[in-house]
Amino acid sequence: MITARNGNTNGPVREAILFAFDDHSIPFTTGLKLDLVPGKEPGAANPIVVGRGPQGAPDDVAVRYYGAVAEVDGELRMWYEGTGSLDEDGGRRVCYAVSRDGVHWEKPSLGLVEYGGSRDNNIVDLFGGDPVISAAPVIHDPDDPDPSRRFKMCIETGLYGNQLTVAFSGDGLRWEAPDYNPVGPPLEMAGLIKWGGCYYVNGQDEFGWHGSQWGRARKLVSFASYDFEHWTQAPALGFRRDNLPPRQVMHNWNTAEEVHLGTCCWDRGNVIVGVYGMWHGTPSGNRRFITMDLGLLVSQDALHYREPAPDFLFIPALEEPGLAPGSSPSLMQGQGMLNRGDRTLFWYELWAGSDVRLATWERDRLGCLQVFREKQLVALPAPHALSCALEPSGDTAVSLNAAGLGRHAQIAVELTDERFRPIAGYSGSDAAVIDRDGLDVPVAWPGGAAVPARLGPFRVKLDFRGLRAEDARLFAVYVRDA
Repeated sequence: MITARNGNTNGPVREAILFAFDDHSIPFTTGLKLDLVPGKEPGAANPIVVGRGPQGAPDDVAVRYYGAVAEVDGELRMWYEGTGSLDEDGGRRVCYAVSRDGVHWEKPSLGLVEYGGSRDNNIVDLFGGDPVISAAPVIHDPDDPDPSRRFKMCIETGLYGNQLTVAFSGDGLRWEAPDYNPVGPPLEMAGLIKWGGCYYVNGQDEFGWHGSQWGRARKLVSFASYDFEHWTQAPALGFRRDNLPPRQVMHNWNTAEEVHLGTCCWDRGNVIVGVYGMWHGTPSGNRRFITMDLGLLVSQDALHYREPAPDFLFIPALEEPGLAPGSSPSLMQGQGMLNRGDRTLFWYELWAGSDVRLATWERDRLGCLQVFREKQLVALPAPHALSCALEPSGDTAVSLNAAGLGRHAQIAVELTDERFRPIAGYSGSDAAVIDRDGLDVPVAWPGGAAVPARLGPFRVKLDFRGLRAEDARLFAVYVRDA
């Protein structure tokens, strides 16, 4: 097991990932720049993977991804909200889909809830299938000793005045909402995670309910619980981007830069990767003209989040197909981001309620460090990065996710102790020089690939070398049990 001393509150992990964009895991850099990789190229369109159902289906009017994707026993499962034409009031109920690859989804006939006189539909049994759901992120919790609680859901529903509500399930299809609901204040949420033995749900504090000093602009807040029953009644303020003084925001609704729905939470062991809604207000406050892109966040404690590159459009909303005439381009995130094979997958929704879409990257290639060439007025050290201290309980192995390497561009990997002193046999002339691309390239020093536990805590130093060192791109460093 490895403990990453980067502020991580999740404890030791079998694999520590040091993302290029995580400045707590790779805090020291010189001569390098960070480039984030957007989830959509200009002029391109991401595929629609879950669309509206046929006439008479419970989702033939709208598909809303105020839900989640989770991997269960090798299968991907999605919970989303559907609105059907047979619903007089246009409410939403939780529907279900499954996939093997995250691209091709099926809506199985569950036979649980009657809709339009038939049970041949994909509605899960939650509140009897009543269309009263606004948001419903789900997590799979296989370590819960109670089999009936191995799926957990946080819910926003009008049944409880939009206050925080919870439900449990043994199979993700048949849900029980305990009679002690609601368990917390109102919350419109997107993110749900178990981190360090504690559950965290995050969303938006929209009305400044929890502190007038925060102002009336959407911002990311989190509630916490150790048993999914007893939750903090006060939230933690995790991230804000409103650009107006609180008093001014209170009287200028929908005019500020805001955080929509909090963030999804991708558990990577020693770091949480999040994608949040970048709500762009308008001077008039008219919601018709509001736009929303998606941005990137990271956290080490599930409470406090930061942007690796402020205001970077991780998934830009412009040029998304399917916008209704007169509508502004807006996207929203649910709870679900994961690796599948050699790809990183993330699902999101066009905020028109028409479908779920998929953004993909090469595995873990969400951002990279590269050499930054510019005329220097003073002499600087050669371009390199230095990680946080890593404390192993046994022998470990190191590998790189890197590209652009070859004859004229290499990354030399050295080890120092936690006090920055080079470790003999793993530094200087004994550095391991990586000159080939790969998503997971093993690092080996003259003495072998294993880093012995007897060395104690160590740091990874990454030197960018070669005639064309600027071609090298470092996306991530993996440190795992050998």
